[in-house]
Amino acid sequence: MKKPLILVTNDDGITAPGIRALIRYMKDIGDVVVVAPDGPQSGQGHAITIDNTLHANKIVVDEKQGALEEYSCSGTPADCVKMALQELLNRKPDICVSGINHGSNSSINVIYSGTMSAAIEAGIEGIPAIGFSLCDYSWNADFDQAGEIIKKIVSESLENSIPKGVVLNVNIPKAQKENIKGIKICRQARANWKEKFDKRTSPAGKDYYWLTGEFELLDKGEDTDEWALANNYVSIVPTQFDLTAHHAIQQLNGWQFE
Repeated sequence: MKKPLILVTNDDGITAPGIRALIRYMKDIGDVVVVAPDGPQSGQGHAITIDNTLHANKIVVDEKQGALEEYSCSGTPADCVKMALQELLNRKPDICVSGINHGSNSSINVIYSGTMSAAIEAGIEGIPAIGFSLCDYSWNADFDQAGEIIKKIVSESLENSIPKGVVLNVNIPKAQKENIKGIKICRQARANWKEKFDKRTSPAGKDYYWLTGEFELLDKGEDTDEWALANNYVSIVPTQFDLTAHHAIQQLNGWQFE
């Protein structure tokens, strides 16, 4: 029986430990092709390159544990998926997995996430897609604690089919695998970033700014991704790229535009 073709990408760069771990896990399930940024692209959201050239170079990162083929792309995570589907793959992948991100993409963070935007780009093209994130920002995070869970989620997604128009946002708590209580299907918690800019002055006398902020959880519900992660559950939020606020249509139709 033909193995599924799995497209692997991320936003931390093709040599990041998270994506190297994800490649190892996916090789247990199918044939793996990697198209990922040549350097860090965190926080790029769904940006695409329209004012510069793009390059995709076939490389070998790890001869023993690498994929069938790997391409290092000069663009954003969304660019990587576009390049993979339009130029680099010889057939449509059965699934696209993005990550494993170094750090959470739960709640409002999904808006800014390059990891999830790569998965969403695949979803737009009709390909089942999942974004994986580990709630540990360390470059040396222990991704192996989540390996079996990730393989289970991907296998179930291939067997049961992700609903059309839906992309899964999976976040994994920073915990030893024996302390992870299970998996919860959740909604996205209502939260935001209370941000400010740290203004400084360079030796040349020019002002510059660092963006800083604190995460502000506004949601006390026990059915959210933030609650699940705080209680050592893996959270799965089914997300969609149809941004229409359907519940508001009737109200807006009552406005007097004429």
